[in-house]
Amino acid sequence: MQPDQIDRRILRQLLAEPEMAVKALSDHVGVTAATCARRLEKLREAGILQAQTARIDWRRLGYEVEVSLRFTLDKTDPRAFDQFLDAARDVPEVIAIETFLGRVDVRLNLVARDMAHYAEIYRSRILTLPHIADIEALMLIATIKDGEGLPL
Repeated sequence: MQPDQIDRRILRQLLAEPEMAVKALSDHVGVTAATCARRLEKLREAGILQAQTARIDWRRLGYEVEVSLRFTLDKTDPRAFDQFLDAARDVPEVIAIETFLGRVDVRLNLVARDMAHYAEIYRSRILTLPHIADIEALMLIATIKDGEGLPL
C-alpha cells in the first residue's frame, strides 16, 4: 500500500496528536469519520500505522536522570546477545533496548530518580549483565528532536 495525500495528512495529525479521536481527526483531515476509520484500518493492516502510544514525561514522574549506555559484548559465547538482552529486559528502569551493527552492539536507555539512584542501578543491575566487554555512558542533557515531523 502506498499512502496518498489523505493518508499522509492523517499520519501527520496522529504524529502531532496521537490521542485524537476518529471524529476530530476526520474533521481535521477533511473526510468523513467512516472514511477516516477505514483509512486508519488500512494503514494498520499495511503495517504503516503500528501503534498509537503514550508519550511519558519521565521527569514529571520524578526521574531526573536519563542515560544512554552503549555496550560492546564479548561474543565468544554464541548465546551472548540473547542472554544479555534477556537480562536487560529485567531491569525496570530500562526504557529502551536497541541493537546495532558496528563497534557498539547494544544501547540501553534508562531513567533514574537522581545520580545516587543511577549509581545504585549501575552497580547492582547494569554491571551484573552478562557478556559485557565494554560500556560507554552518555548522560542526556536535552532532547532537541524526537522523531516528530517526519517527511510525510
